Amino acid sequence: MASQAATAESGGGASGGVSRREFLYYVWGASIALIALQGAGLLLWFLIPRFREGEFGGTFTIGVGDVPEINTPPINFAEGRFWLVNLDTTQPNDLMYQAPDEPNPIQGVAAIYKVCTHLGCIYSWTPANSRFECPCHGSKYRLDGRRIESPAPRTLDRFKIQAIADDETTVLAEANLDNDFYSPMTLPSGTAFVRVDTGSRKNGPVQELLCDFQGNCP
Repeated sequence: MASQAATAESGGGASGGVSRREFLYYVWGASIALIALQGAGLLLWFLIPRFREGEFGGTFTIGVGDVPEINTPPINFAEGRFWLVNLDTTQPNDLMYQAPDEPNPIQGVAAIYKVCTHLGCIYSWTPANSRFECPCHGSKYRLDGRRIESPAPRTLDRFKIQAIADDETTVLAEANLDNDFYSPMTLPSGTAFVRVDTGSRKNGPVQELLCDFQGNCP
């Protein structure tokens, strides 16, 4: 009788049935697997891009009053993953100057992608040093996105921009392509808005490091 009770408690192990302990293990394992699948599903939901107009991958219309002043720190548009800058190397200061290998003045507004060209980290503007700096591996860039310090392999990428009239429809000017890279655009008279198209991005060119900018040469 005691032997039968022991067999019943073990779930009839000799007869090939599943014991209570094994059953609980299976339930526990299935629960863990279900939780893991739910977590993976939620992660995919957040990672898969779902862009709408006005979000990254679309266009942003910015009032001309929100464009930074010439050669002042950039303005961060986090929702579009870009910085808006206003450049003029004919008015040099601590943020911008014309390097010896730059034959023409750099003038106008540009939209710079907020991802470092090294390994894709999000860099930031460092006011104390008047430059963009990547926290991951130390790449540094001038206000216009040109490399100051490696390991970044090239200049920061840029988005297409347009100058828009006050009817929010008429395009007054558009950034030119110079060697398949968007040049800064001077805003013409009558510009009321700047439109940034984050769906149109051009890779920054490979240029010599501006290591002498603020004394960064080894």
